[in-house]
Amino acid sequence: MAGAEPRMTGCPLCRAPRTLPWARARDLEYFTSGDEFAYRRCPDCRLVFIDPVPADRLAEIYPPSYYSYGPPDRSFAARVKLRLDAALFRRVLAGVPGEAVNVLDVGGGDGAHLSLIRELEPRTALTQVVDLDERAGRLARARGHRYHQGRIEDFEPGERFGLILLLNLIEHVADPAAVLAALRRCLAPGGVILVKTPNADSLDARLFRHRNWGGLHCPRHWRLFDRGNLTRLAGAAGLRVRRFRYTQGAPFWTASVLAWLAGRGLVRLSAGRPVVRHPLYPVLTPLFAGFDFVRARFRGRPSQMFLELESDGWTGNSPGNL
Repeated sequence: MAGAEPRMTGCPLCRAPRTLPWARARDLEYFTSGDEFAYRRCPDCRLVFIDPVPADRLAEIYPPSYYSYGPPDRSFAARVKLRLDAALFRRVLAGVPGEAVNVLDVGGGDGAHLSLIRELEPRTALTQVVDLDERAGRLARARGHRYHQGRIEDFEPGERFGLILLLNLIEHVADPAAVLAALRRCLAPGGVILVKTPNADSLDARLFRHRNWGGLHCPRHWRLFDRGNLTRLAGAAGLRVRRFRYTQGAPFWTASVLAWLAGRGLVRLSAGRPVVRHPLYPVLTPLFAGFDFVRARFRGRPSQMFLELESDGWTGNSPGNL
């Protein structure tokens, strides 16, 4: 596949006319489809993207059992992640000016992150979720958060936000440039957009590219970035990187390894026992989290990235200039 000739499938990010086949994968996490999905990579800007985008299959590929629709995860790994999230939010909020801070969570589901921030930061004022799921909306409103059911591109805020969360969301959308442009319009002066997304330049992406890499979250991740192309995309939207760091992506490692083991007949994956419900999943995930954290300390490039973005005070360029 790596040596295949390019065909005339253009890059959705930089508009380069030709891209290369990069991977093929199936949904082994939820078994929503038996189809095989194709991913391509742009040799110019290095974006990895699904082709074609299954935009007309959202109800199918996001089943009722999808993790963000379910009850809170009470596992040890989830509790550790909660503590890490709290420390991160405290540090980011310390750099946001103002006596009151409005917080927006795009793709925030039931508002769990906003509830945590409200506990941590006494300056927290308005808390707003923008998401697509009606069930999550009921839960978010019950927690005291505003909820807009729809796309961020269609959201008309009455206020500006000092902190905007875009955590594991930008890879799910067909037009990430439009999402960042919408967020910039929502950003208060001195505010921060906190982005978390998979790293397509990670070790696990290279090792498992042809073996159902977990970072594809197939077929739900449509656009996968590295540090360089995401930084340039932010710049085209009139945003600059205040701070960047790599972070662990243990679920990607776990999903990749389980898919690899299943391919060799060593474990069984099925609709009744997908990756996310396999008994090895909660065992392997903390181990890979530790592995990624150690690698990050030694200048490795782990499976996910955090970017803190701020407005650069200008109107931005076309993504075609990437």
